[in-house]
Amino acid sequence: MLKSELIERAASFRSAEGDPSRHLSDCPALVLNADYTPLSYYPLSVWPWQTAIKAIFLERVDVVASYAREVHSPSWTMPIPSVIALRQYVKPSEFPAFTRFNLFLRDRFSCQYCGHPGNLTFDHVVPRRLGGRTSWENVATACGPCNLKKGGRTPAQARMPLLVPPIRPTNWQLQERGKGFPPNYLHETWRDWLYWDVELES
Repeated sequence: MLKSELIERAASFRSAEGDPSRHLSDCPALVLNADYTPLSYYPLSVWPWQTAIKAIFLERVDVVASYAREVHSPSWTMPIPSVIALRQYVKPSEFPAFTRFNLFLRDRFSCQYCGHPGNLTFDHVVPRRLGGRTSWENVATACGPCNLKKGGRTPAQARMPLLVPPIRPTNWQLQERGKGFPPNYLHETWRDWLYWDVELES
């Protein structure tokens, strides 16, 4: 059978009997770079199980750990990979993507005017009508009431100084910040690869 046919069949495999508590949709694979560090932290680099299996057939990744669940064809069975590592190193970007989540993470999920952690949105420090840009250095996390109170004014005009001036963070800075906000989903096989640099308890 051609490799391309195997890949397409792998994407449509049904789960094997056993371990009925874990649905296939709950079996993403954590993707590590060739140096065995996560390909990205925010968002966390995870692939659907189908993509991971395709990459295995294409010989682009090595399997590091697997779930108890399996996929199968009439001729063979494969454990669903839970951690995979790229065979070719991908140089990570120095700076993270400018996304709402990364902005909130930079600002510790709190309003940069009053410090409140609820009802969060984002605010242009220098309003767009005054030439303000949508950039790391000009957008800050703000709660709804502060955003409404500030309106289309600068912090100085509104007499609302920022708690911390907005900056463009590096990936390393977001990674450090993110240790206080772990992802909602962490499979046990992922922990050795996400927290290898955490200080050990004595």
